[in-house]
Amino acid sequence: MADLFFYGSLCHLPLLEIVLGRKAAAIDLSPASHAGHAVYWVQDQPFPIIQPETGASAQGILVRGLSDEDVARLRYYEGGFDYDLVPVGVTTDQGESVPAKVFFSAPDQWPVGAPWSLQHWVADWAAISERAAIEVMAWYGRKTPEQIAVAFPGIRRRAAAAVAAQRRAGDPERDLTRDVVVKAHRHSYANFFSIQELDLQARQYDGTLGPVVTRAALLVGEAAVVLPYDPVRDTVLLVEQFRAPLAINGDPAPWVWEPIAGLLEPGETAEQAARRETQEEAGLALLDLIAAGQVYSSTGSSTEYLHLFIGLADLGSDIAGIGGFDEGEDIRSQVVSFGQLMQGVDDGAYRDMPLVTTALWLARHRDRLRSAK
Repeated sequence: MADLFFYGSLCHLPLLEIVLGRKAAAIDLSPASHAGHAVYWVQDQPFPIIQPETGASAQGILVRGLSDEDVARLRYYEGGFDYDLVPVGVTTDQGESVPAKVFFSAPDQWPVGAPWSLQHWVADWAAISERAAIEVMAWYGRKTPEQIAVAFPGIRRRAAAAVAAQRRAGDPERDLTRDVVVKAHRHSYANFFSIQELDLQARQYDGTLGPVVTRAALLVGEAAVVLPYDPVRDTVLLVEQFRAPLAINGDPAPWVWEPIAGLLEPGETAEQAARRETQEEAGLALLDLIAAGQVYSSTGSSTEYLHLFIGLADLGSDIAGIGGFDEGEDIRSQVVSFGQLMQGVDDGAYRDMPLVTTALWLARHRDRLRSAK
């Protein structure tokens, strides 16, 4: 049996329960502190680090009597990020000095930020971290901690998207607690995207529960889509890039013209992502962003949720070129007239749904945007 001291996000009991796979009521825990150390945010990250600091005392919880399986699960959750257990002494609130172990990061692994606040973390990051932990621990025993560390940016993006989805308005005509019955939930694949399968029953229009069916979903995240438009020149900017899914599907033309698009990072607004992606993919600073809708891209197969924008911009003659060198991207941009854009839509030349959607939105609102220039 082992006694561990937690100073950061694992002091949040719902997260600890997910990692250990059991309820807090079955866990022996109490407040405690570790002298000579302080807890800080990792700079620009939603998790903490513990540092030696004279005169300081790191506050947290002492968890006693953890089994070998408990410790293995905790090592799995922390291990991919170069956190390892180190023996220390801690003091309980009753003044008792006891030996315990603490997860310390590798030296100089993370840059130190502001002093840690569990309260602020709970408000901003707990829901996302809990959702991410569910996916991480679903791979316990099937993937290594190192593999999880590589996949974790995508896991956290998907978690943030799921939390955002859960906060949208519900269906007043239905109660998901009784109208959808989940029999089994499987995590089939995880990397940049993930695939999950459910065996479920859904209530039918005659009021009965339907048969148990197996359905899968591609979990992607939320994305910002921007069609840059110059209302003075009446032109738009399009980008072209290679799309592997088309090649996998055998499409002989896997290079596709699209608007600018990119996934939202956790904690980032759609507007921030739109401006960032426009700068990264086209080297273009937008003058303004006009919301053009929020939609799921393919409700039958994917969780991808799109924030559509028209980005007002100055599309001078020197805009078009090659860009987007992050994450293996190789992107060509082109400025075309509004007339050429709509002719391409009418001719079926454009095969990207977000491009067609934003083009049609622009056609509906173009006169208003031009008159306001």
